Amino acid sequence: QLQASGGGLVQAGGSLRLSCTAFERSVSTYMAWFLQAPGKERELVATIRWNGGHTYYTDSVKGRFTISKDNAANSVYLQMNSLKPEDTAVYYCAAGRATMLTSTTPQGYSSWGQGTQVTVSS
Repeated sequence: QLQASGGGLVQAGGSLRLSCTAFERSVSTYMAWFLQAPGKERELVATIRWNGGHTYYTDSVKGRFTISKDNAANSVYLQMNSLKPEDTAVYYCAAGRATMLTSTTPQGYSSWGQGTQVTVSS
């Protein structure tokens, strides 16, 4: 029920904006972006709470990435600036009835988008 888009190939230092739309009305409390690099576990990038808009970022993206939402459009966005080659991964959006504690783990989310590839060249 989640549709992600916006990935692509960009040079280091460039920017991309990912979008994720939920096509069904959801009772989720949080939405998030995760990434998964080849051969690695899925990792949290950022979360945003639907009510209030509280955000959380993993240390590696603080100051470079911004998560935002549009409640009316049931959409969440990830603006990625100053991209680095190590940001290369498949990015997944997720929605779920997470709590503040579980919102930073994949287990807090029950709905996942199909993933969008982000490749940053050096």
